[in-house]
Amino acid sequence: MINEIASPVQLRLAFLRWALLFVPLVVLLGFGVSEFSGSGEDNRWFQALQKPDSQPPGWAFGAAWSVLYVMMGLALTVVVTARGARLRGLAVGLFFVQLALNLAWPIYFFGMRQVSGAFYLLVAVFVAAFVTTLVFGRVRALAAWLMVPYLAWLCFATVLNKQFDMLNPDAETLVVPRDGQRIQLAPPTP
Repeated sequence: MINEIASPVQLRLAFLRWALLFVPLVVLLGFGVSEFSGSGEDNRWFQALQKPDSQPPGWAFGAAWSVLYVMMGLALTVVVTARGARLRGLAVGLFFVQLALNLAWPIYFFGMRQVSGAFYLLVAVFVAAFVTTLVFGRVRALAAWLMVPYLAWLCFATVLNKQFDMLNPDAETLVVPRDGQRIQLAPPTP
């Protein structure tokens, strides 16, 4: 007769396998979309915007998102490995919905330059992440706690986005010429 109960070693190995899938996946998706959208300090359009006083240095975003994406991937792993949990499927589905909304934000803000719309998108990300966290908590409390720093960061990011919107009402129409498009006048000929 085969015993269907996994040993503690088997459970740890299963967790490790899933973590080795989900943590890099979430991190790579997050940073890949950020790179694709041209987000960050090097974006010329972003450089031209007036910055709120609460704007952290550029390196802080990379550091914060690195930690948050790892924690999100671990939270997902905790839920996926919660075999037999009643709400596991719903929790995983909600996680990917909120992640898709999260990944749309840099495209919307930096790529499409929709500062006002990006604010409302962040509100939707927060609501989806909050609901995900509540359902995660019904599956495993640890998974919900791993999402709490992400929720806190989303609150900060939403306020920051709103400040950008208020300081830059014309952000959507702001045109910044490319380096190669600058017209240089030749000196007058004698």
